Amino acid sequence: MTAEIIDGKAFAAGLRARVGALAAEFAPRAGRAPGLAVVLVGEDPASAVYVRSKGKATREAGMESFEHRLPADTPQDDLIALVDRLNADPAVDGILVQLPLPRHINEQAVLTRISPDKDVDGFHPVNAGRLATGLHGFVPCTPLGCLMLLEDRLGDLSGLDAVVVGRSNIVGKPMAALLTKANATVTIAHSRTRDLPRHLRHADIVVAAVGIPHFIKGEWLKPGAVVIDVGINRTEQGLVGDVDFEGAMSVAGAVTPVPGGVGPMTIAVLLRNTLVAAHRNAAVPLEKGVI
Repeated sequence: MTAEIIDGKAFAAGLRARVGALAAEFAPRAGRAPGLAVVLVGEDPASAVYVRSKGKATREAGMESFEHRLPADTPQDDLIALVDRLNADPAVDGILVQLPLPRHINEQAVLTRISPDKDVDGFHPVNAGRLATGLHGFVPCTPLGCLMLLEDRLGDLSGLDAVVVGRSNIVGKPMAALLTKANATVTIAHSRTRDLPRHLRHADIVVAAVGIPHFIKGEWLKPGAVVIDVGINRTEQGLVGDVDFEGAMSVAGAVTPVPGGVGPMTIAVLLRNTLVAAHRNAAVPLEKGVI
């Protein structure tokens, strides 16, 4: 058996195209384009690359990109004051503070200062609570992108057994909540789970977000399972995922590659969330299910 490769790059391109088309329709109705503000503190090379790519993608989608680059020694109070100004700015629909922040800044204090209605990253406790209780709110971009790939591949997820390997607030926990909302039967596992292969052998869906290169072996998987690999690990061999890709390809039904799988979905969903925020903030109706 040879699994099919799930092309996240192609799916993300389609999503970005739909967002761009809807952003073009939004602008004349609202009298402005949707706006995303990205804040970078310091000169972390990886973060700088992410900020540039997000800015480029935002502009390509016909949205306003507001970039704020602050020195690494910026006081926490100054950063919070900037967040407050962005919260009050009607041209800004979404606010993203690039992580990690310098050590002298309390990340939680900054993230919780962002208005939940402009929290397009979905990290605010209010949005986490909305997701947990089934209310409308913003969902972290990576798990929402994973759900889109799964539903595109499998359709209705009702009754399927899913194992999420990883319990972070950014991926694992919201991923489990999304799958539960989609009526899958969900197990949350992690690196310390006893006899993890036993859980995985019954899983129709596996979402790997544990942050350990090639942690999940192909022989642990149920034949025909759909495997979503969120891991991005830098090794001497280059970027690899949390799943042994070659091993998984010989057992699973479909697998996301690393790179080219989940990664492109994160920015695409960020743009999608910003568009949704813009419609809400401007009180412009958005047809349900169009993105």
